[in-house]
Amino acid sequence: MRRLRNRLAGALLSVLALSLTATGCAGSSGAASGAGDPTSSPAGASVANRVEPLAGRPEPRLPVTVPSADGERVTVRAAERIVPLSGSLSEIVFTLGLGDRVVARDVTATFEQAAKLPVVTRGHDVSAESVLSLKPDLVLAETTSGPEEAVDQIRAAGVPVLFVEAAKGLDDVGPRIGAVADALGVPAAGKELTRRSEQRIEAVRQDVPHGEKPRVAFLYLRGSASVYLIGGKDSGAGSLIEAAGAVDAGAASGLDKDFTAITSEALVKAAPDAILVMSKGLESVGGVDGLVKIPGVAQTPAGMDRRIVSVEDGVLLNYGPRTDQVLESVVAQLYGEDGAK
Repeated sequence: MRRLRNRLAGALLSVLALSLTATGCAGSSGAASGAGDPTSSPAGASVANRVEPLAGRPEPRLPVTVPSADGERVTVRAAERIVPLSGSLSEIVFTLGLGDRVVARDVTATFEQAAKLPVVTRGHDVSAESVLSLKPDLVLAETTSGPEEAVDQIRAAGVPVLFVEAAKGLDDVGPRIGAVADALGVPAAGKELTRRSEQRIEAVRQDVPHGEKPRVAFLYLRGSASVYLIGGKDSGAGSLIEAAGAVDAGAASGLDKDFTAITSEALVKAAPDAILVMSKGLESVGGVDGLVKIPGVAQTPAGMDRRIVSVEDGVLLNYGPRTDQVLESVVAQLYGEDGAK
């Protein structure tokens, strides 16, 4: 069942959503080192808090019938009132040039153009009543969206719900854009945005320094909830780390699961030269000063050198139209003056 396949992903999204709600949606990205003050000015390239829509405004040609990632076929007859159930899907709709049709957002939609929309979902905590109260004619969901009963309730009310495969890596950027664009009746815009996104990502990859590959561990931190995890093979960060010319330290150390509770032994075995974190997660543990107090962190090369790469929660693993900026930020922090060498 979809519920069982996505239980951990849903739990992580819920914790992330609670953290964003408690600390606010505005975030910054940048390397943290030295003093470890989470409020200090970031170093390295940053991710813009705005999306960049395509030039021109595409006109949807509907109705269309498209495949949904849950195995169903969905007929979309109108797209005047769209509710995306994740920040990543919102980002795609806005970047396609159809943001004026979005009537609500998930708490993880942190970019500027969506800021004034009402929040109707929080990660894995979809409120069917809140969604239906806005009278949507299309709901866009991740395969990790839930609870399943809420999504079923929305469908039972006659609202088309299109599921899009959850992002796992850089290869998902184009297919996710295409799935959303096809459902909105703007396939040409989808192809254009896919081409633009992939070209920009490739341009960043061309500038990645060559030489010895640093080992980078992705840590998922939520200090307020006492959640401290290290990413493994299926964390979703692997392809981003590799595109930055680095080695995913968690996966390389034999962590086959998506996330594993942090232990001193796991961190010492991973031996990261740098640590990748979400900015709100870093703040939740008290910045770099708090991070190095987590058992095992101070004993790693990254901990000893205080080499931390941080990117805003709402965009780090979106794998969408702003992923080139995410990759550029990671590369700048990893190889820059303040990043891991």
